[in-house]
Amino acid sequence: MTYCIVLTTCPTDEEARGLALKLVQEKLAACVQLSAVTSIYPWKCETHHEPEIRLMIKTRTGLYPAVEDFIRRNHSYEVPEIVQVPVTHGSDAYLAWMDENTIEIS
Repeated sequence: MTYCIVLTTCPTDEEARGLALKLVQEKLAACVQLSAVTSIYPWKCETHHEPEIRLMIKTRTGLYPAVEDFIRRNHSYEVPEIVQVPVTHGSDAYLAWMDENTIEIS
């Protein structure tokens, strides 16, 4: 079994919490951590400096397509950040806990 962290950001705490809760309830993620960040980025020929909430979505690698689809369908941004970061190592107990709290991949 392989694991990953999927990163995305939301414009508000309310949206971030809503996405996180649904991801965990649907067992697409074992855990989602939220943290406040400031993002500086170009968008439509302007440079933006915006507060955002980063979601660190901890899941199985095989669930990435479902997580990406979920974010695309439920996110308010036209082009949300959706980045997969592989987990190369982790404690056996934590990875087993992730297995218990995510759906089986068929």
